[in-house]
Amino acid sequence: MAKLSKTSKPGIFRRHVRDCSGKGRCDCPYVIVWRSLGRQYTETHRTMALAQDAKRRREAEVAEGAFAEGGREKLHNYALDWIERYQGTGRRGYRPETRDEDRRLLERYTLQYFPADLKLGEITPRMVADFIGWLTRQPSRRGGTLSDSAVRNAFRPLSVCLSSARREGLIRHNPASEAVLPHRPEPEDEERARPFPGEAMELVVSLVPSEHRLMFELLAATGVRRSELLAFQGRHLRLGRERPHIKVRKRLRRRRGVGLVVGPLKSRHSRRELPIPAEVAARLAALETEPNALVFNTEGKPLDPDNLYARVLRPVVEEAGVGWAGFHTFRHTVASRLFAEGRNAVQVQRWLGHHSPSFTLDTYVHLLDPDLGEPLGGFDQLAA
Repeated sequence: MAKLSKTSKPGIFRRHVRDCSGKGRCDCPYVIVWRSLGRQYTETHRTMALAQDAKRRREAEVAEGAFAEGGREKLHNYALDWIERYQGTGRRGYRPETRDEDRRLLERYTLQYFPADLKLGEITPRMVADFIGWLTRQPSRRGGTLSDSAVRNAFRPLSVCLSSARREGLIRHNPASEAVLPHRPEPEDEERARPFPGEAMELVVSLVPSEHRLMFELLAATGVRRSELLAFQGRHLRLGRERPHIKVRKRLRRRRGVGLVVGPLKSRHSRRELPIPAEVAARLAALETEPNALVFNTEGKPLDPDNLYARVLRPVVEEAGVGWAGFHTFRHTVASRLFAEGRNAVQVQRWLGHHSPSFTLDTYVHLLDPDLGEPLGGFDQLAA
């Protein structure tokens, strides 16, 4: 390893690479040196400014007795260990599918961006901000770059990981605790919560092959999520004459290394009962599905949602002239029709399984009639 060369700043050195002359401008890193409890520590930084800032922070931590030796652990090692043992902080714990998704995001973004030798104690708020900026430029699978919601999802595992490190005493502060996430204006041509126009939903359903048509009729009548639709079991159907309805109790998820599995809903707000038309109920009853069997399946196994879209839905929507539509378009259409019928925000929220009426309004406010209508009446009686 190259020797350290002194700089004009005490405690800050330069480590020049083998072929560097050490004169003039170069990209060689800066190294800060400090002592705590009789031990000497070093950190490497790319620029003099970063080195000076880190030097001041370390000296302040040592003076306050707050320097954490655990901060010397490397981020990569800690993150990979953390994702396997973390149990969450809420009553519901840490779901296996959430762990799988967070592991994927850590490996794809966090561990790709941060150097393998970066230590927990070396992470600064500026590094976190740079990471967020980098995320906003990453490509999306659908084209373009990651949306704001995708950036938030990709950033969350790092934030929770560092929060755990702080609680475990490895670092004094979580450098991600005050990170500012993007809130970029949406492109003018981007459609949010876009429903089927006119009677296009009915046309799409009529074009679906007969072996899958009942499933799409149920989807069009309820607007359930795709994961909920494919997880319905016989015991979730209540098909009596008085008030036929379905009980949303499970969802289908793809688990890493396991495949498609039916498990619990993501939150308690998703648990609900939805009325269905009598004619749809009659056709569901004719299936005579066993209580623990999937209503829609292939040889008793769950239908693959991606395969279902590629082989069934996409050809149909393209034929109907709405090639941009997907499974969620049925959900948006049901929401727009509920509002058009005069249902209030709380009713629509509970129908869709959202966590709050405000979220429902934020998602669908652009579908509501902005006209303020006529003046309020009753003032002639007050005047009299």
